[in-house]
Amino acid sequence: MESRFYSLLLLLLLLDFLTLNRADLNGAGVIKVNYKFAGADPTLSALRAHDDVRHLSISAGVDLPLGGTGRPDAVGLYYARVGIGTPAKDYYVQVDTGSDITWVNCIQCHQCPRRGYHDIELTLYNPKESLTGKLVPCNHGFCKEIGGGLSGCNANTSCLYTEVYGDGSYSMGYFVEDIVQYDRVSGDLETKSANGSVIFGCGVRQSGDLGPSDDALDGILGFGKSNSSMLSQLASSGRVKKMFAHCLDGVNGGGIFAIGHVVQPQVNTTPLVQDQPHYNVNMTAVQVGHDYLNLTVDLYTIGDQKGAIIDSGTTLAYLPEVIYDPLVEKILSWQPDLKLQTLHDQYTCFDYSGSVDDGFPPVTLHFENSLTLMVYPHEYLFPFEDLMCIGWQNSGMESQEKKNITLLGDLVLANKLVLYDLENQTIGWTEYNCSSSIELKDEITGSVHLVGAHSLSSGCSLNVRYIILLVMMALLHGLMFPPIL
Repeated sequence: MESRFYSLLLLLLLLDFLTLNRADLNGAGVIKVNYKFAGADPTLSALRAHDDVRHLSISAGVDLPLGGTGRPDAVGLYYARVGIGTPAKDYYVQVDTGSDITWVNCIQCHQCPRRGYHDIELTLYNPKESLTGKLVPCNHGFCKEIGGGLSGCNANTSCLYTEVYGDGSYSMGYFVEDIVQYDRVSGDLETKSANGSVIFGCGVRQSGDLGPSDDALDGILGFGKSNSSMLSQLASSGRVKKMFAHCLDGVNGGGIFAIGHVVQPQVNTTPLVQDQPHYNVNMTAVQVGHDYLNLTVDLYTIGDQKGAIIDSGTTLAYLPEVIYDPLVEKILSWQPDLKLQTLHDQYTCFDYSGSVDDGFPPVTLHFENSLTLMVYPHEYLFPFEDLMCIGWQNSGMESQEKKNITLLGDLVLANKLVLYDLENQTIGWTEYNCSSSIELKDEITGSVHLVGAHSLSSGCSLNVRYIILLVMMALLHGLMFPPIL
């Protein structure tokens, strides 16, 4: 980062991880196998799993089972279980469309949590314990593209990363490349095991909720727009198109996450704003009940930001003060006798025992191409400390990263199928039962298959097939995965 603070953090990381042994980088980039793989059967099993990439058949898509819930009173995050390495180990990672880098806590992290959200048992990744794990040097093309290279870089120097999030938390570490396990769709609600090579961060220092806390997970699954994201890496090898969808179940938890061409339900879309680092769309109006807020179009774009950011890694919804103030005033006008309280310096709350859907208005956000997004009172109001609180937040009061931006998180995305189509640079959504299923089309064979909802929990058996169900489109018979970048 440009600030002295982030420069200092990066310097501290350099002191720990600046150099690698040359032996770790030669031999086709495969790190020496740990003794636990000794013996004919374990080694052959690992090699057989690694060789599965040679025997791929055409797939209809990828399905990523979800756990967690977006309700603010229940911490508010969605996570997936992924399998990494050979042999694979399980990692629980937050699904985040607002992040470009995927990372998991690494073996060198002495203060990383071992148990986290809902008492999930967490795991530290060790690249030297994976038959297919290898370090990414700073002269690698991937490292150069994301700006992780250093002056005087050579093949013995690690490719470092520092990822800072809107709430001020950060993750620091170095990049590795390893096999990610996933299940490719083979029929209606059926999958077969497959795997592919991906570059991701090995996190050694975390802060905030990313560090030891009751809400911690193993890391973050980045599904942003840049070339470093999981989606872009898979697409760069020709294995998938840059199309995916999620349906976050705000009622039962979990939901649907799939890569591929969704044909049912049909979704109306709006253009993505060009030259923006996130999934930005142009918001044109805000409606409360039957009334529109009296705002000019230019007020929906503040400062350098263009459009509203769609971000599954954010729980609430943040609006610039010029939108937030009249919105909240209009909502509260439906109950003028409420006595308001401010909790934890951020939540506007009140005592209310009736049905919120009967007592408060729905809020409808309007976007280009006549696309609308309706948010019901039971979605933007949530119980907290025996009160009801408003989920809309004033971004004018936030830190610099989120100051005066429009950021739409799970509060408005839950209970809707959201489709990201980077092939056509559009995004869209429709209200949907996220406990049901969707249909994905294989554009090579023309076949259509069902992908159902999932709801992971900490009680899930770790003997279940290792999964990152990234539904693969356009797979070719006999294709062997090439290295990423």
